[in-house]
Amino acid sequence: MRSSLLNKLWMIFGPKPKLNWLILSVITVLALITLFGSSSSNAIDSSPRRPASLIYTNYRRIKERVAVDYLELKSVSSGGSRQKELGLCGKERENFVPCHNVTSNLLSGFEQGEELDRHCTVLTEEDRCLVRPPKEYKIPLRWPSGRDIIWSGNVKITKDQFLSSGSMTKRLMLLEENQIAFHSEDGLIFDGVKDYSRQIAEMIGLGSDTELPQAGVQTILDINCGFGSFGAHLLSLKIMAVCVAAYEATGSQVQLALERGLPAMIGNFIAKQLPYPSLSYDMIHCAQCGIIWDEKDGMFLIEVDRVLKPGGYFVLTSPTSKLPGSSREKKRITLNPIEELTQQLCWTLLAQQDETFIWQKTADLDCYASRKQHAIQLCKEEDDTQSYYKPLVPCISGVQPEEFYEDMHFWRSAVDNYWSLLTPLIFSDHPKRPGDEDPLPPYNMIRNVMDMSSNYGGLNAALLEEKKSVWVMNVVPARASNALPLILERGFAGVMHDWCEPFPTYPRTYDMLHANGLLSQFISERCSMIDLFLEMDRILRPEGWVILSDTVGTIEMARTLATQVRWEARIIDLQNGSDQRLLVCQKLFLKK
Repeated sequence: MRSSLLNKLWMIFGPKPKLNWLILSVITVLALITLFGSSSSNAIDSSPRRPASLIYTNYRRIKERVAVDYLELKSVSSGGSRQKELGLCGKERENFVPCHNVTSNLLSGFEQGEELDRHCTVLTEEDRCLVRPPKEYKIPLRWPSGRDIIWSGNVKITKDQFLSSGSMTKRLMLLEENQIAFHSEDGLIFDGVKDYSRQIAEMIGLGSDTELPQAGVQTILDINCGFGSFGAHLLSLKIMAVCVAAYEATGSQVQLALERGLPAMIGNFIAKQLPYPSLSYDMIHCAQCGIIWDEKDGMFLIEVDRVLKPGGYFVLTSPTSKLPGSSREKKRITLNPIEELTQQLCWTLLAQQDETFIWQKTADLDCYASRKQHAIQLCKEEDDTQSYYKPLVPCISGVQPEEFYEDMHFWRSAVDNYWSLLTPLIFSDHPKRPGDEDPLPPYNMIRNVMDMSSNYGGLNAALLEEKKSVWVMNVVPARASNALPLILERGFAGVMHDWCEPFPTYPRTYDMLHANGLLSQFISERCSMIDLFLEMDRILRPEGWVILSDTVGTIEMARTLATQVRWEARIIDLQNGSDQRLLVCQKLFLKK
């Protein structure tokens, strides 16, 4: 028996360095004392010999205890009694966005705009650190106040960059001391954002922009959105407008939009498809977005066509004042190449007013069939599959019906549970701050929510049903079943992403992260779990929340990782008889 234990210990630990041999010797002695003690007790005791099954059970427990003692002693010998907390990154990484190192991309030979695209590399041990907030960072104001007033120290924009901004919405902003104010309702451009939105509605034959949802416009992709004022107005009409803009080292449109509590992510029209499936959006909007649409034989317009639904609208507002000649001549010069491309794409120019043009994508299959006579062909079935940063392709997608799934029953009860868990945690620990109004429902300390494994968007739907004034970035993992078309069809924001890579956003842009079953799936993909937690910490605001739902063993492992990234964490048993557990974490406000 004793010889067997020694053999087992050798099989568990194998050959080790001298320090580990010393630890192993100590553990072996302890284990043998335990066994001798047990044997002596049995020799003195006149009771019958213990059954073999009981002996095996005791032996198994001793072996497990020895393994645990070994790990604890090893931790003590390395200077700590638990997993070492990760250190803080330097000041240069306060606004770090992985996969967007322009200097490195240029040195690697990327050019013609591709240096701004995503080029991910594997993190080294030296890269693993916690991105700290800037010294001037402050917790954002509660929404909706935070929609119109943000702390200037929370975003990477200087006064000079602000003043030199050529964005359509520049004049809708006011820089005051340590705040930036957005005047969404009384701006001067286009006689105000409301008037501009109303103009678009009238150009497609509606009486008012309030009729856009009834006309089928639920989701809008806003390309290079400026600072988000157009999207902010659309959200007031219950229209989901997602800002997509290229990576910018400073003065980022995406960072500013997210700071205001508006949906946004990094993406661009350069060499790769956007991470959305075909036929995703009801409208695509470009107002002075800086894209030359007829470049690369119209590939950028073809990508717009790919993600635009049949019957959807492409809105282009473009300045023409720098072109010579009369107003009419200027417009003709600007749009001649685009007009030819849009005809090949089966788009119809619905209306033109001042500098704004609106095309509608046809839903007529006969027009697509006629494309065989033109240079732009229909995509083959293999070219029209799930899109995750695939190269741009010079073909257009046909009309394909999508099946709709519903998982609301589960999420209705889950959301109630989540909110009841979070509410006392959030509001008991956050007294009224100076300058804040008394909190009233819906208590929006939480505005930007990311569902990291969204399935069919049930969490999003349940939050809306409960009238929680939040928006959700529904993320469909790249290797999961492609439910993204269904999510977008429901009028929600959604994107495809491979969680083995960083997410395309700036630091501190989400108030809450949620994942159901993602960790178990992630383990099977053999990606680095600590890198996933570091990425979650990077995109989560200080004092933000994480809710992870998974099996008991996975949640226990996740709690250890949460400690390493310095989150406060607690495991919650839902008392429903299953092996599922919740891990509820809060990110601390670390500055040193």
